[in-house]
Amino acid sequence: MAAESGGKDPVEYIQHHLTNWSVGSGVLALNLDTILFSLIAGGVLIGLAWWVGRRVTSGKPGRLQGFLEVAVDFINGQVRQAFPGRDPLIGPLALTVFLWVGAINALDLLPVDLLPRIAQWVGMAFGLNPEQVHLRIVPSADVGTTLGIALSVFVLTIIYGLRARGLGGYLTRFLAHPYGLWMAPINLMLTLVEELAKPLSLALRLWGNFFAGELIFMLIALFGYSVWVAPGQFALDWAWSWFETLEVLLQAFIFMLLTVVYLAMAVEKEEH
Repeated sequence: MAAESGGKDPVEYIQHHLTNWSVGSGVLALNLDTILFSLIAGGVLIGLAWWVGRRVTSGKPGRLQGFLEVAVDFINGQVRQAFPGRDPLIGPLALTVFLWVGAINALDLLPVDLLPRIAQWVGMAFGLNPEQVHLRIVPSADVGTTLGIALSVFVLTIIYGLRARGLGGYLTRFLAHPYGLWMAPINLMLTLVEELAKPLSLALRLWGNFFAGELIFMLIALFGYSVWVAPGQFALDWAWSWFETLEVLLQAFIFMLLTVVYLAMAVEKEEH
C-alpha cells in the first residue's frame, strides 16, 4: 500500500526502498529483514493455528475457524486431484506452503513507507543516519526467499523420486529419458535442464510478481501528498491494493499447486 514519498528524488527513493537490511556482502550477504519478516509471518500462522485449535467447535464455527476449514477442504481436494495415491505428508505440506507463502505475500499490502520510516526513527535514536537504515518488508520480493522455498521443494522431489524408483532407477532416468540409453549424453543434458527449470520457474515467478508489486506501490507513493494529487493517488492505491490482494492468493495457490504437481510427477514417472 502506498504512502507519501517525502519529496525525495525518485531514483534515490526507489533505491533506498529496494535495499535490504543486511550483513555481509555479495553472495554471502544475509538479509536480516527477510529473515525477520518470514519468521514473523510463520509465527503469526502458528499462533493463529494454536488459538483456533484451542477453540475448535463442532457447532457453528467462528469466522477464522470457518476460513481454515474451507482452506483445508479446498487444498485436500486439489491434492486428491493432482497427487496419485495417498501420502500423509502431501496434504499438510500443501496447506503449509499455501498459508505461509500467502502470509509473506500479504506483507506487500502494508503501507510502503510505514515500517521503513519506523526503522529510521529507531535508527536515529541510536545515532544512525536515517539514509543508512534500510528495511524491506516483503520476503517474497527477495529472490533468496523464493529460491530457498523452491529448492526445498526440489529436494523433496528428489527424495520422492528415489523412494519411488530406487537409486538405480532414479539415475537411469537421467540417461534413458526421453530417447533411450543409446542417446544417453543428450538425455542427460535435457533431463538436467528439465529438472533445474522446476525450482527456477517456481522461484522466479513468485519473486517477479511481488518485486513488481512492491515497485508499483513505490511509484504510486512518489506522487507525494497534496490536496490536488491525493484523490488520484488514493484511487490508484485502492485499485492496486485490490489487485494485489488477488495476486497474493493466486500466487500462493499456484506455488502450492505446482509443488504438489512436481511431487506427483516424481512418483508417476515410475509407473510409465
